[in-house]
Amino acid sequence: MAIECLVFDCDGVILDSVPVKTRAFRRLAEPYGEEAADRFVIYHSTHGGVSRYKKFEWFFDEILKRPIQPDESEEWGEKFEKYALEEVRKCPMIPGAMDALRKWHGVLPMYVCSGAPDEEVNLVLSERNLSRFFTGIYGTPPAKAQLLEKIARSTSLDPADIAMVGDSTTDLDAAEYVGTLFYGVGNGLKGGAFPWSETLENFNAWVEANRR
Repeated sequence: MAIECLVFDCDGVILDSVPVKTRAFRRLAEPYGEEAADRFVIYHSTHGGVSRYKKFEWFFDEILKRPIQPDESEEWGEKFEKYALEEVRKCPMIPGAMDALRKWHGVLPMYVCSGAPDEEVNLVLSERNLSRFFTGIYGTPPAKAQLLEKIARSTSLDPADIAMVGDSTTDLDAAEYVGTLFYGVGNGLKGGAFPWSETLENFNAWVEANRR
């Protein structure tokens, strides 16, 4: 094992945008009552990294007790983007994220593997002048495990020499599926059997200690 490539989730790892998106999910569900909104937020919070469209499907199946229709899915997607995108464009970065990007840019290939729609994550990172740090930026679809697998194949590296940096069990599951290293960020993953910190302020030291 020797770190030769870094793959970052975006929301909650690079950008402190999870609270923004949580508010957007609640706003979508509020017309159906407070209990429905609370359940939707809980589901969203315990399924970080999952496509918002899969979460919309869950809400219709579990709360409204019927399948979501394609036009409804599209409408909810447009509303979600309206509620969240402007805030995501200006939200702060996770502490230590910019230091990590600057330190490893040009030293290690870096990628983004996000559960947000591909076009959206590319747009946001480009507008914030962050896309310059990355060899590739990938959002859904497909699901995160398949995205990480695609990135790993494109590098021609042993997956054991790639580090996935994430803040959700979806990120951890993707790393285990592909066979990469994993570094956890944020309180949602505290206490796992992998390196972890609340922010990325200790991340550079970990990478340094695990390079050749």
